[in-house]
Order: sequence, then C-alpha cells, then structure tokens
Amino acid sequence: MEKEICTIVKVRFSDCDPIGHLNNVKYIEYMLNAREDHVEQFYGFTYEEYTRQTGCTWITVQNEIAYLKEVRYNSKVQITSKTIEVGDRISKVELLMKSEDGKTIFAVLWITVIYFNMQTRRSEVHPSETKEKFNKFLVNIDQKDFQSRVAYFRSQNRK
Repeated sequence: MEKEICTIVKVRFSDCDPIGHLNNVKYIEYMLNAREDHVEQFYGFTYEEYTRQTGCTWITVQNEIAYLKEVRYNSKVQITSKTIEVGDRISKVELLMKSEDGKTIFAVLWITVIYFNMQTRRSEVHPSETKEKFNKFLVNIDQKDFQSRVAYFRSQNRK
C-alpha cells in the first residue's frame, strides 16, 4: 500500500510573482489541492461526502510551512502527502513540493487538523473506523518537530 501519495503539477504563470517565482500563497494552494485529490483517490472519499455522511469534518488549526527553494513558472513539480500523526482528535499531514525528479525539496508544509462535529460545533474523538483508515496510511518520520524536519530537508538539498 502506497503511504506517500504523489501528484505531478505544472506551475502556471498566473500563479507567479513578477519575477517568475511561484507566489508564497500559491504553494499552499497547490499543496492543499493535491491533498484533496490524494484523499479522494487513495483514502476513498471526498471531504464533502464524508461530512454529508457523518456530520463531521476536519478543521485546520495550524499550518507550518518552510520555503526551501524557489519554484519558477512552467516547471513541473511533485507534490506528495502523507499522514504523520493520528491522535484521538488531532491528525497531522506532511506535504512536500519537490522537483519533478524528486531530488530537490522546494517546500514542506505540516497541517494540523482537528476532528470537528458540524452540528455541535465542537471537536470529537475520531470514530474507530476513520482512525483505523488513517493509521493504515501513517508514516513514521524521524524528525518529530517542524524545525528539525526543515533542517533535515535543507541538508538533503545540499547533497
């Protein structure tokens, strides 16, 4: 089973600043769109379907992003995503934007989400079947905090 899911995306001119670099906000947008596609293709549901069926969804409570290298327009990039933490209420996903060949890391994004009941407007414990599904995709990483992870990727880019 594939635990780190990958999409190839072309960087569009309209998403870049006047000097041809991908706009900082667009990194996040590209990564979130890729994650939404990954969940649908590999986890087997869309967020909309899940919310309609359960009355619950995931609310982002924290984004941490580091921009490691510039991305230029017209280039193709890999966007990967993986679940790196699954708790009773909170989960964490890591997204990477890499060169098309996967050798250079352009950006790393950690998204922390909380499981949220739309009716009660409160967080809830993940249902066991949802937690089991997420645990199937769980990837253990050596660096447990964001700054250590960023330092690791910076060192990888220097090799």
